[in-house]
Amino acid sequence: MGDKNMEDKRRILIVDDEADTRTYFRAILSDNGYDVTTACDGVEGMTKVQEQMPDLITLDLSMPEKSGLKFYRELRESAIMGKIPVVMISGVSADMKEFISSRKQVQAPDGYLTKPIDPDEMLKLVAKLLSASA
Repeated sequence: MGDKNMEDKRRILIVDDEADTRTYFRAILSDNGYDVTTACDGVEGMTKVQEQMPDLITLDLSMPEKSGLKFYRELRESAIMGKIPVVMISGVSADMKEFISSRKQVQAPDGYLTKPIDPDEMLKLVAKLLSASA
């Protein structure tokens, strides 16, 4: 019976270079029944996407190694991985939707959140995107 519950859990990958942020997001999502994996940058994140095929990705826009935007572009170019819903997250107060859509070659992310994150807002957006992709 326990194995069935693990199979039913939706998998979320958190890609963020700040350890405190990864821990905070993991706590919010794990406490609400999600199976959470983390990555500290876009390079590790892409490896984990390929290995685990998460149901949703939260992605920090500004990271070393491979920026959130580069990670996002690479993800969207894949026929299989490109279908995974992505929530773009940034500490920048600028309107991310405008930032992303100004780059015509990039499809807009499925959702946006600005740090500091409101846990209720995050959970509502995640639930909405996962139900739409089910």
